[in-house]
Amino acid sequence: MIEIRHLRSLIAIADTRKIATAAERVHLTQSALSHQIRAVEAHYGVTLFERSRDGVRFTPAGDRLLAAARDVMARIADAERELIRLKDDTRGELRIALECHTCFDWLMPVMDEFRRRWPEVEVDLVAGFHPNPMELLSSGKADLVIGSRPAGSRAYSVTPLFRFEIVLVMAQEHRLRSRRRVMAEELRGETLITYPVPPQRIDFIREVLDPAGVKLQRRTAELTIAILQLVASRRGIAALPDWGVKSYVDHDYVLAKRIGAKGLWSDLYAIVSRTQSKRPYIPDFIDIVRQICASELERIELL
Repeated sequence: MIEIRHLRSLIAIADTRKIATAAERVHLTQSALSHQIRAVEAHYGVTLFERSRDGVRFTPAGDRLLAAARDVMARIADAERELIRLKDDTRGELRIALECHTCFDWLMPVMDEFRRRWPEVEVDLVAGFHPNPMELLSSGKADLVIGSRPAGSRAYSVTPLFRFEIVLVMAQEHRLRSRRRVMAEELRGETLITYPVPPQRIDFIREVLDPAGVKLQRRTAELTIAILQLVASRRGIAALPDWGVKSYVDHDYVLAKRIGAKGLWSDLYAIVSRTQSKRPYIPDFIDIVRQICASELERIELL
């Protein structure tokens, strides 16, 4: 009764925790995915997961089948890679450029797993700070960019990775330290510390400050740790991904506050040229990103 499609569906549901998002990933309607799962549950007389306001929660039976699904699908993926190697010469290179500079920490285990799966492919980060990494892609100096969705993306293959929350980072002694969330109007007179990129590419400026008519003095730094050091030294505030500053918050180095009533959220994408997307190892790299980030990063939503 259990088929490969059922295993893929279970993994998608576990990764996204939302039926609608999982259905999009496996190219089904939400009703078709629900019917598929109900058929498995009816056949075995078990409940695989329960729905709640926060998403789905797997039952013991669901956890057992999910573990089997991950094992089986991993074995199938290994076999598929071997078949590709038997058919084609898969030697090549994968040069990665980052628009999201806080991605560096979780990218290291991703690259390690990629090298394990594709040892014949040279993988490397394009060195230096790149205020516009899409230019590296268009000029052939990079093969894949991790960042926000580019404008006019018809020339590229754009794959969504995950959604994450951007938080306001401040010093322990900041005047707003007791607030659970911070509104734009409360930040007048502050200095905003950012990466040296155009303001229209900074979500916090574009989505929060500009609509509220709030203009802040701005200071830039190329490295995330440099931004956090400036914040901790009371030189200003910053808006950074929640998962990128979590360890610093846990160690009481800085404070992190929700931005606005519902938070500020952003989506991360993998972007390659359409010709590069045909390389067999590119989709595998993107799958590794999803798998590792889902297991290691807190409070993200896979897309």
